[in-house]
Amino acid sequence: MQHKKTIPIHEVIPEDDQALSACSSGEPYALMVLGDSMLPEFEDQDIIVVEPEGVARDGSYVVAYHNNEYTFRQLVKHEQKWYLRPLNDLYPTEAITGLEAVKGVVIQKKKPGKRSSFKSYV
Repeated sequence: MQHKKTIPIHEVIPEDDQALSACSSGEPYALMVLGDSMLPEFEDQDIIVVEPEGVARDGSYVVAYHNNEYTFRQLVKHEQKWYLRPLNDLYPTEAITGLEAVKGVVIQKKKPGKRSSFKSYV
């Protein structure tokens, strides 16, 4: 059995990548989930569709830029503070200074190769 290497999204998409900058102000884009931090809702290799101009609310699944890397987490508000929470309890919840860290809201997930297997979050 081969072990897959999990690559942080910041290694795949550098912060100053112009293609990402173009996406962040326009059309929805797709990313592949890597790892188990968002289990059980999102499995390794699920495809998520991100709306860069989506409205981030308490409970939204978001792509955020935090600690010099992009991360996929659930946005949670508690006592007037915002947090990025993984669904898997093996990973830490981290505070963010504000919603400017949010770069897009997940609007859909899909299993690769399965046309009928998708879920919307809008």
